[in-house]
Amino acid sequence: MSVLGGKVAWITGAGSGIGEAVAIELARAGVFVVLSGRRAEALQLTATKAAEQGGKAEIAVLDVADSKAVRTVGEGIAARHGRVDILINSAGINTPKRRWGQVSAEDWDRVVAVNLSGALYCISAVLPAMRRRKDGLVVNISSWFGRYDGYLAGPAYNATKHAMAAMNASLNIEECVNGIRGCVIYPGEVATPILASRPVPPSQEDVERMLQPVDIARTVRSVAEQPPHVCINEIVISPTWNRLVLGGKDLERKL
Repeated sequence: MSVLGGKVAWITGAGSGIGEAVAIELARAGVFVVLSGRRAEALQLTATKAAEQGGKAEIAVLDVADSKAVRTVGEGIAARHGRVDILINSAGINTPKRRWGQVSAEDWDRVVAVNLSGALYCISAVLPAMRRRKDGLVVNISSWFGRYDGYLAGPAYNATKHAMAAMNASLNIEECVNGIRGCVIYPGEVATPILASRPVPPSQEDVERMLQPVDIARTVRSVAEQPPHVCINEIVISPTWNRLVLGGKDLERKL
C-alpha cells in the first residue's frame, strides 16, 4: 500500500487540468480526495474518474475567492474527516485582455482574488489543525512565470504567481517548527483549458509537445510521498521542447 493510504487531501481547481489530474493520481495512491471548484458537474466527473482508479472522493463546490465560503468548506472537511493532511492550491485563472494597455481593474482584482488570495484563504483554513498535529503539506501550483518574468502572461498573472512563491517561502520560514511543509511548483506550458484564455491559442502540434496534467500530478505525488522530515521547497518543471525559451508564432510580441 502507498505511504499516502488513508490521508485526506483537499484540492482546489479540481474540475479540470492540473487539479483534476492531481486528484486522480492521489486517489490512486489511496488518498481520500476532497474536490473543490466552481462547477459541480466537472467536479463530479473528476470524482467518478477517481473512483474508477479505486479511490474515494467527495465534492465541495467553491469559489476560492470567497473567503467566507473557503472557511465554511474547510470547517466542513474538518468536521467530516478530522483533518486535511495535504492541501493542493491548483485553482488559477488569467484574462485574455491581460496587457498593461488592456487589463481592467476588475480583471486584475479577479486574477489576484483567485490566484493569490484564494490560495491564502485555503492555507489559513487548514493551518490550525495542521499545527495541532505538527504535520501537514501544502503544494502551491505556481507557474514558469512565477520564477521567470515573461511577456506572455501579463502583469496580473506574473504578479500573482511570483507572490504565490513568496507566500510559500514564508510558510516554510514560519511553520517549519510546526512540522508543516510547503512546496511551490513552477510548471512550464501545460496542456490545460487555461490555454483557451490566451490572446492567441497555441496550435495542436505545440499542445502535444507541452507537459500534460498527469506529469504535474506525478510530481505532486512524489512530493507528497516524502517523509515528514523532508521539505521540497520548490520544483521547476518544463517540457523538453520549451517554447517559453524557444519562442513560437503565438508567443510573438505584438506591437
